[in-house]
Amino acid sequence: MDFDYDPENLFAKILRGEIPNKTVLETDHALAFHDIAPQAPIHVLVVPKGPYVSLDHFARDASAEEQVGFLSAVSQVCEILGVEAGFRAIANSREHGMQEVPHFHLHILAGRRIGPLVVPQS
Repeated sequence: MDFDYDPENLFAKILRGEIPNKTVLETDHALAFHDIAPQAPIHVLVVPKGPYVSLDHFARDASAEEQVGFLSAVSQVCEILGVEAGFRAIANSREHGMQEVPHFHLHILAGRRIGPLVVPQS
């Protein structure tokens, strides 16, 4: 699969500092910030700093250092947020996965029971 990264996407602009955010954590490989339309009491996005469209793009093309750095940032964010009771991590990918911003990002949702992952269709 060919991944066509758009450097003008919303998260690329946030990473460049062109759009402000409410930062939770910034590392060499990731930026974590509060979602502007939270779906839970705690809703933070963790975004790799590299130009990756989706989770599979990141898994295929990011260096081992980027991947470890990103996952380490996820761990640090969970510690900062104090999500000991649990959380949901969601990575939507492309059109059918309902991805809204074409830059890989992981949603961390917590602060209440989140409910079923997918509602069965009749």
